Amino acid sequence: MIGFQYSRAQDVADAVRQIAAEPSAKFIAGGTNLIDLMKQDVERPSRLIDISRLPLRSVEETASGGLRIGALVPNADLAYHPLIAQRYPMLASSILAGASAQLRNMASTGGNLLQRTRCYYFYDTATPCNKRVPGSGCSAIAGLNRMHAILGTSESCIATHPSDMCVALVALDATVHVAGPAGARVIAFADFHRLPGDEPQRDTTLQDGEIVTAVELPERGFSAHYTYLKIRDRLSYAFALVSVAAGLELEGDRIKDARLALGGVAHKPWRDPTAETALRGQPASQATFASAATILLRDAKGYEHNRFKIDLARRAIVRALTQAAAGTPQLQSSKKIA
Repeated sequence: MIGFQYSRAQDVADAVRQIAAEPSAKFIAGGTNLIDLMKQDVERPSRLIDISRLPLRSVEETASGGLRIGALVPNADLAYHPLIAQRYPMLASSILAGASAQLRNMASTGGNLLQRTRCYYFYDTATPCNKRVPGSGCSAIAGLNRMHAILGTSESCIATHPSDMCVALVALDATVHVAGPAGARVIAFADFHRLPGDEPQRDTTLQDGEIVTAVELPERGFSAHYTYLKIRDRLSYAFALVSVAAGLELEGDRIKDARLALGGVAHKPWRDPTAETALRGQPASQATFASAATILLRDAKGYEHNRFKIDLARRAIVRALTQAAAGTPQLQSSKKIA
């Protein structure tokens, strides 16, 4: 691991001042991703700015009926928070589907948003990777790409975003609160992460010197008809091949409203409102669900080793919507597909 300086931020304004003064520095909270990247010589920050003691650990109700989640709330605390479990069980389920209990105890809400891809080539400094070294090439396109993206790819990158929690957050229409040199602003969760384009090194739309301070959830949590379904190579703490966050509001046997998002298939959590529009007003049937899957995957493109993900995603979408409609969400305790 490289040598680096260490300092501790006293408050959010101090954190912003420190990162603005030293752009090559990095914030550290739980460190569950950053420290690994530093050990692999992928990240080489000149300084670690410790934000772990900032007052960003609360979950508070908002005037609009939603919840505001501090950026430093540990994943474990969030998953088991009574208001999350009661009103946003899709989010709780997605957190429990990811990582181990030990990692969830350390990982923060804001850090989960900012974790980087688990692409093998990104971690291997002996191979070209446009995310690590812009302009060097993408080894995955012609390499081992079984875990890689099938949606929103570019000639520069086919890496996937690794988070489970973020898939539920985009489905729930969350917003991200950030602070920076220009002041505070709010970003729609759907706009927070980027597709690779020709700048795959940029994972988010954060501007230089900005820090995530909170995530806000709207009032509606789809707590009656929801699921988070994760398909992976092994049941114990593997990254998703395909995951699906689904939420439905039903009137009788018809769909009044719908939310649908995918993980493990793109450089960002994947949500396409046209698929949700196609579900509204339709019967909660296999045919309706299959039609929505076709719309959501209409631009999917497979590579040599991951073409199977297109059909896997299609079947996972239908299964997830069936679970949500029946009010029988996927259990994360056993991880066995219901």
